Amino acid sequence: MTKISILGCGWLGLPLAKAIIAKGISVNGSTTSTEKIAVLKESGINPFLININRNEINSSFGKSLSLEMESFFNESSILIIDIPPKLRGGNTESFVDKIAFLIPFIEKSTIEKVLFISSTSVYGETNVLITEETKPNADSESGKQLITTETLLLNNTNFKTTVLRFGGLIGEDRNPIKFLAGKENIENPDAPINFIHQEDCIGIILKIIELNSWNQTYNAVAPFHPSREEYYTQKAKEQNLSLPKFNHEKESTKKIISSAKIENELHYTFTEKP
Repeated sequence: MTKISILGCGWLGLPLAKAIIAKGISVNGSTTSTEKIAVLKESGINPFLININRNEINSSFGKSLSLEMESFFNESSILIIDIPPKLRGGNTESFVDKIAFLIPFIEKSTIEKVLFISSTSVYGETNVLITEETKPNADSESGKQLITTETLLLNNTNFKTTVLRFGGLIGEDRNPIKFLAGKENIENPDAPINFIHQEDCIGIILKIIELNSWNQTYNAVAPFHPSREEYYTQKAKEQNLSLPKFNHEKESTKKIISSAKIENELHYTFTEKP
């Protein structure tokens, strides 16, 4: 393997690229921010400014669209897609259309395998133990579009696809307690958390690549499920923040995401508690 292309060098994609480079593999990485091009270069990443819209891909450095995408995929056998749907607020973009527009460029390239970063939001709210055998039933627009996008990629016979569904993303610089501290009437106090630390996200991706585990679907959540009230209260105390207050009037949902498949098939051991 000579090169991997990462579409989306953001909170996860950038440190992932660095971890791949540390293993002696070259990385083409994309960003939508002109200012971040220098950051990618400094990290040893071959930078590309790529912004995928519904009907066009805006490319960098004045190249034609086809030449830019050809360069981004050049000599890469693996593409990692790490661009989440942006459907909050009044944003009504079609994430499905974005990926559908991208697929013909993948088909014409040297890419043989695609790793699609998805989310456990495809399962919606439920009170059962979730495994990869559980049928997705999203109740959010982003979750519904992720389900359709997963199907588009998995059904394409021009390349092999593995779908990796992450739970809530947590890291040293990222934890929901920063937004919940001091808040009142927070719902679902007894609901178990389904989080995963950035370090484990990277470790699992590297394991999939190392073991050549394609045409698979994995749920990725740390096997650590205290209640929301217990978890956020503890985190607030650790960071000397105002304690959040929870509303116990309504019954909490009890969804737990199982990562047993990752632990058993990839022989992966989670290293970080969220």
